[in-house]
Amino acid sequence: MLLAAVLAIELKPTVKLAESLEKIDLETIIPRQFGEWRVDESIVPMLVSPDLQKGLMKVYNQTLSRTYINTSGERVMLSIAYGNNQSDDVELHLPEGCFGGQGFAVEAESKSILETAYGPLPIKTFHATKGLRHESVMYWIVVGDNVATTSFDMKKIKLRFMLKGIIPDGILIRISSINQASENGYKLQKEFTKAMLANVTSEQRGRLIGITK
Repeated sequence: MLLAAVLAIELKPTVKLAESLEKIDLETIIPRQFGEWRVDESIVPMLVSPDLQKGLMKVYNQTLSRTYINTSGERVMLSIAYGNNQSDDVELHLPEGCFGGQGFAVEAESKSILETAYGPLPIKTFHATKGLRHESVMYWIVVGDNVATTSFDMKKIKLRFMLKGIIPDGILIRISSINQASENGYKLQKEFTKAMLANVTSEQRGRLIGITK
């Protein structure tokens, strides 16, 4: 027990990865218009309660919520959350847990690979239902420089950084569609994702998708 306590102290990270990187600004990292997509100004993002907002800011330094519309009138919702401290006691919230906590029935969870021009991107999808609202959701998480789609993945990546004395940052990218057949929704989200990645700088893209293999 004494050895474990000593190791815990010795291995406690002291340096934040985010301090060695260019500061991220979610409001500017994703263009408001690119390709056939633009922000739908008619949609006002939903506000969260002060209590929930306070809880979110313990994990995230920045959040971004936008609805984009394409030239065919199809919409996707983009939500990004960034936290510069992904230490042992802090972890990005998995979207399926957040939806479940809001009373949604979460089903058809699936992991897959989205082939992009910049390499394969591991993603997770699920379908959420609450009353008449049906939402198809796609997301991925980047911890430090690697993509994660599960809590276990995040812990493994954090441990790798911890052994180097580094506290990684983390970013969650969630894209969703409302009241569309799941397959149509996912297809639209993938098209949006590819267009989005093609319209950011290589450094910004690295922050958004980590290292692809």
